[in-house]
Amino acid sequence: MGRTNPTYRDALRAIEERWAEFRRALRRRDQPRFDRLFEYAREHADASGLLNHQNPLLPALLSIDLEQEGRLDDHEERLEELEAAVAARDDQESAPPDANP
Repeated sequence: MGRTNPTYRDALRAIEERWAEFRRALRRRDQPRFDRLFEYAREHADASGLLNHQNPLLPALLSIDLEQEGRLDDHEERLEELEAAVAARDDQESAPPDANP
């Protein structure tokens, strides 16, 4: 039988294994963050595999960037909602009381 090429997921797993000592050296609070980055990369493994890039780390980094952009968008949307709610509350508090008892 002929040899098969490793899948992108295999390459990503190998990258994560190569970084295992770095992960162990991180502070405990940063280890879950490190793991989350690889989760982000796995989220886009199908698209990254189709790219078939010579260096599998580059599509992984772009996948991480995409996920973080999505998180930023979510945070900005939530911030706008909160700012609008605070502005509405401030408007109600500064409105003159009704003349009707």
